[in-house]
Amino acid sequence: MARERSRAYTTHGFGYCPPSPPRILMISITNHAADKVKEISKSEGLDGQGLRLRVIGGGCAGFQYDLYFEDKPTDLDERFDSNGVALYVDPLSFQYLDGTEIDYVESAHGSGFKFGNPNVTSTCGCGSSFKA
Repeated sequence: MARERSRAYTTHGFGYCPPSPPRILMISITNHAADKVKEISKSEGLDGQGLRLRVIGGGCAGFQYDLYFEDKPTDLDERFDSNGVALYVDPLSFQYLDGTEIDYVESAHGSGFKFGNPNVTSTCGCGSSFKA
């Protein structure tokens, strides 16, 4: 007796369409950025707190990033641990941040956290806001 193979078909019923692998939802922070977050939290007496990531309306392109320390996530938050830093993201912000990697950059022009966000379609000229 032959074993029946599991198949996924297109909605039109023509041809085989292999199932998509499960999508991993995440937000991450680089080692350098994590070290900076830990340094700031220690100097401010906020050891043990997580980093809240939000997308808020504003700026010339429509959205801006907002970062701050928070004691604990809410029941609705997505929670990620990346390089020893707890990251908390509300559901509304998560739709704009999924797949984002946060880095910390230092240059002659200044230093700060940089968001590598694959959902961004454009940014403003100064780079402080984005459109998704």
